Amino acid sequence: MALDSAITSRHLITYNDLADAAQIPAPHRIHKLTMWLESLIYEDHKSAKPLRAAWVVSRQRGQIPAPGFFIKCYEIGLYDGPVNGPQAAGFHQKLLAHHPG
Repeated sequence: MALDSAITSRHLITYNDLADAAQIPAPHRIHKLTMWLESLIYEDHKSAKPLRAAWVVSRQRGQIPAPGFFIKCYEIGLYDGPVNGPQAAGFHQKLLAHHPG
């Protein structure tokens, strides 16, 4: 899958590029993708694995995930901060740095 390939190569992938690679059909393809990514966050956390969804980013947000990523991380107790800005970017970088790839 495209997400596994991005992680292995340690390259971020945008929501749009992942939706294309996964051939998610319209309408609401990005919404469908984000719903899957949010369930993946929960599954990875429950299994004590690095968050694979951290590798999926928004081109418009300076290469960090969309607000829903940070909200989901807050809901499961991993993050307690804003959905944008330096604190969010730092949290995101920390997740990427601790991912074995």
